[in-house]
This record gives sequence, structure tokens and C-alpha cells, in this order.
Amino acid sequence: MTLVKVNNRPFGNLFGDILNEFPYAARSFVHEGFQFPETNIHETPDAYHLELNVPGRTREDFKIQVDKGLLTVSFEKKEETPASDDYKTVRREFSFKSFKRSFSVDNTIDPSGIQAKYENGLLKLLLPKKDEVKQGARQINID
Repeated sequence: MTLVKVNNRPFGNLFGDILNEFPYAARSFVHEGFQFPETNIHETPDAYHLELNVPGRTREDFKIQVDKGLLTVSFEKKEETPASDDYKTVRREFSFKSFKRSFSVDNTIDPSGIQAKYENGLLKLLLPKKDEVKQGARQINID
């Protein structure tokens, strides 16, 4: 399976390294356009496992689809409405930004078997390998 980040940060950690020298306000302003959830990818003999770090959301917030060899995970920010006029936010330091992250999936993956689970702030995806890919080495007898 080939998992390739399609819409990742344009210059990798280059901006991150440079922006660490700037004040906080400049860092947060520039990073807003480049925010994607951090992702771990693990491989076992039977499947690939993706973990996206997306705390503070619910499973209904995500949209996951596979189309023409492209696995796309997205989250669309919903507008927040205050509970009442008596409720006023004095300071807001965290927010949830929309994102769309895509991975190319080759023909070793069984798209009909892909599963997703959201727990403890991690969106976990299981991408099972096709049976013919799972088969390991086998002994061939010589007649």
C-alpha cells in the first residue's frame, strides 16, 4: 500500500523551524492556513492502521470516503452560537479548524473492509490488505 500525503504542508517543517523564531501572534497567524491533524501510520501483516490526532470532536463530525484510490478524511467547522446573552467568552485559546487530509491507497487494500473508530481524541482507521497480499512465503515442493 502506498500512503502518500496529498494535501500536506507545502514546505514541510521549513516554516515551523523558521516561525519558532517569531512571536506567538505571527506563528499562529501563519499556521492557520497550514493546519492538518498529525497522523501515525502503522503496518501489520494484515492491514494498515492510521491514527489521526483530532481531540474535542465527535464521530459525527468527520467525513471519510474512498474514491478512485484516494482516501479522504475531513472535518468541517460548524458555527458556534452562544448559549445565551449571559454567557460571554472572555478568552478563547483553542479552536477547531476545518481540514481535509487525503492519502492515496493502492490496489493492495480492500476498500470494502475499511473501518473507522473515534476514541479518546484519536480517529483510528483500519485499512485491511487483500487476501492475496496477506499470503506470506510458502514452500514449493520439487517433483
